[in-house]
Amino acid sequence: MMEKIKRIGVLTSGGDAPGMNPAVRAVVRTAMDFGIECIGIRRGWQGLINGDFVRLDGTSVGHILSRGGTILYTARSEEFMTEAGRKKAVATCRMLGLQGIVAIGGDGTFRGALELSRLGIPVVGIPATIDNDVGCTNYTIGFDTACNTAVECIDRLRDTMQSHERCSVVEVMGRNAGFLALYVGIAVGATAVLVPEHELDFQKDVVECIQNSRLAGNTHFMIVVAEGSGSAVDIGKRIHEAIGIEPRVTVLGHIQRGGSPSARDRETATRMGYYAVKAFAEGGGNVIVGTQEGSMVMLPIEEALQMKKHLQMDRYEIMQAMLLGRSSADTLTE
Repeated sequence: MMEKIKRIGVLTSGGDAPGMNPAVRAVVRTAMDFGIECIGIRRGWQGLINGDFVRLDGTSVGHILSRGGTILYTARSEEFMTEAGRKKAVATCRMLGLQGIVAIGGDGTFRGALELSRLGIPVVGIPATIDNDVGCTNYTIGFDTACNTAVECIDRLRDTMQSHERCSVVEVMGRNAGFLALYVGIAVGATAVLVPEHELDFQKDVVECIQNSRLAGNTHFMIVVAEGSGSAVDIGKRIHEAIGIEPRVTVLGHIQRGGSPSARDRETATRMGYYAVKAFAEGGGNVIVGTQEGSMVMLPIEEALQMKKHLQMDRYEIMQAMLLGRSSADTLTE
């Protein structure tokens, strides 16, 4: 019979994402509800190596639901990628009496979790990354807030682009995934959206889109570029060379990671945190909590890491229809 879980740790690792704090809060409060003590590990896997920890209770997580970032801090750890580093992390778990770890982050975090689980420390993963690129889940914490932030910034840019009749090229985050760019591009009615999953045909995907928009009556143009599909600066130069207009380039960068998490991210993080602790309380572990078709699921880490997520082609087709199927009346009222 498996020993009852009495104490677990929780950490955030990799890039921060809005909603990590609500996830930490949910882990702590759910653990208390199940009679489990919770220890916060600061600075991700590196903190587990160094024994950088703090006791967490209901009071310590009482006012973090609306806060962006992560109160546990986050870091990437090259040392944890080594066998010696992982053995140090296991020694910290033994010293603190941790019977499991809740790891909040993306694929890199979960690969670390898998290695730790192979050394005898059960781990449950919670997907949190603004890229929304974790294959085993439809949704990752932070995506909605990042989209809302990008949309707000682009709406503001559009005001000045309209005033000066200019072209704007905006680069959003997403590494090698175009989920953020595509979602935002549809939401702002972009003139063109460039994603790494679609091979770029510059003449068709950019030049002709701008020309068609101009023929429809527009005098300002918004190009949204996923960072994994190329540099917005280079795209801007190519537009200038091809058409003669001089675009203004904006790289939104890390501003997309900040800010108070949206209602969706708070609610999803809370549900994921609850199910993560519930898995431990019921004698489970070594799984990743995810969402599929609106429901929470728990998949073995090894299986989950092998799963791939593809860009929603129906959304891409919708975006293309919005670009190529506009009437003059539609474009003039945007």
